[in-house]
Amino acid sequence: MLREHRRRQIEDRLKAGSVWQDTGLVFCREDGTLIKPEWLTRTFNARAKSAGLPKIRLHDLRHTWATLALGAGVHPKIVSERLGHSTISVTLDLYSHVSPGMDKAVAELVAALFR
Repeated sequence: MLREHRRRQIEDRLKAGSVWQDTGLVFCREDGTLIKPEWLTRTFNARAKSAGLPKIRLHDLRHTWATLALGAGVHPKIVSERLGHSTISVTLDLYSHVSPGMDKAVAELVAALFR
């Protein structure tokens, strides 16, 4: 998907010609400039509503991904890098919630060490 996106972006760059602003952004407008966060939020909300999904903030997707990744055993360093955090401790402080299932699994794992 990213390769296809990059191909379309190169086409946009060629069409824009001298108007293109090389900002280095992966996701940008047709002229290379910043997509305003408000536009992304409005678009996300409209598409979620039309799909019949419950109302959530766009940022909640980031939180959900991080929590699920950590819960699935993805190494915190990888999650931290994907989120752009400066340290693993930032990631763990923000996103690692002990759910009842995780707590039970850890208790059983440690108990097995004593058997």
